[in-house]
Amino acid sequence: MKKEITLVALVLGMVLVGALSGCDKKQAKAEAEECDTIVAVEPELLYGLPIDSFTVESNVVGRNDNLMLILLRAGLTRQKAYDATTAIGEVFDVRSIRKGNSYMLFYSCPNDTTRELTHLVYNVSQTTYMRCDIGKQMRAMIDHREVKTVEKTASAVITSSLWNATAEKGLNPNIALDLSDIYAWTIDFFGIEKGDNFKVIYTEQYVDSTSVGIGEIKAAVFESHGKKYYAFRYEQDSTASYFDLEGNSLRKAFLKAPLKYSRISSRFSNGRMHPVLKIRRPHHGVDYAAPSGTPVMSIGDGKVIAKGWDAKGGGNYIKVRHNSVYTTVYMHLRGFAKGITNGAMVRQGDVIGYVGSTGMSTGPHLDFRVYMNGKPTDPLKMEAPSVEPVSNDDFDAYMEYSDSIRERLDGIGN
Repeated sequence: MKKEITLVALVLGMVLVGALSGCDKKQAKAEAEECDTIVAVEPELLYGLPIDSFTVESNVVGRNDNLMLILLRAGLTRQKAYDATTAIGEVFDVRSIRKGNSYMLFYSCPNDTTRELTHLVYNVSQTTYMRCDIGKQMRAMIDHREVKTVEKTASAVITSSLWNATAEKGLNPNIALDLSDIYAWTIDFFGIEKGDNFKVIYTEQYVDSTSVGIGEIKAAVFESHGKKYYAFRYEQDSTASYFDLEGNSLRKAFLKAPLKYSRISSRFSNGRMHPVLKIRRPHHGVDYAAPSGTPVMSIGDGKVIAKGWDAKGGGNYIKVRHNSVYTTVYMHLRGFAKGITNGAMVRQGDVIGYVGSTGMSTGPHLDFRVYMNGKPTDPLKMEAPSVEPVSNDDFDAYMEYSDSIRERLDGIGN
């Protein structure tokens, strides 16, 4: 009986030892796999090169620098520098390097006395670079750095101008430019006042941790004079545009103003004191004070029906007929844009001339006038119809999308 018990204990012991041994083996295997995982780390790449394998120097193109000088300073012989410049010239105009742009020199790792230049990288822009691999066979290429897109939200209150509002909040200044484009047909940015505000959902693009610009504004709401103007970016027929709460396009037949970032110095009036003649007479237009040379745009599609000199005091002027109802006039111009002749067709937003002070004028400004059925009308009160609404086929999908993103938009800053 004792022998049987001893035999059973011996067998159980062997099984237990085997099990423990198996556990040890599994643990050892797991630890080995973990070690393998730790070892197999991807190398850190810079411009497609494993940075740990090189000594890297960062430099900036100086005054009168060219690629040949840069390569010679980096230690290449004149022949190698010539060969590298020739290879680079096949993919990049070597004359276009710019003072202030950065470049990187990659050296082999041995000590300073024996290291050799193996790669040159020149940053063409924030996202594009030229890389030359230096060796027996010189090879150059143009490539692009990885751009990461991050969705963001922002809000700001106007204290003086849209531009200053974005600057005061530390926002990318392109937000102001993009908003002014989106609402160009809807909001008179020369008439916004203190307390007006906006909220926006947008994407910003980064290379490493450096912002390289705004991707797109996905949605915005701009409150001006107590009224809210919503804008939702929506794509139909492979074309993206901005629409309001009812699916109407924010794009109108006419722009709200014929130039950007200026101020109104005189409004539509039936009895304004003329600044030169010192008499009261009608001023059936809006004066936009702006620096001389500021581009002036046609507010809508049309045909140039007059271009020349207005002897009554308007100086250089252009008259554009948009349709059977509307005609616009642009006066006191310094000059005309290329291609602007009598009979020329222009599109909305085309530059047709430049702000000046010709004719009877006390300083650089644009005298802008609108005629409706031949009669002068106040440009600031003109309501232009919308174009390109959301199609019937897309309407339900658009409303569902705009409702969801509007909820996110309204919650910003709350």
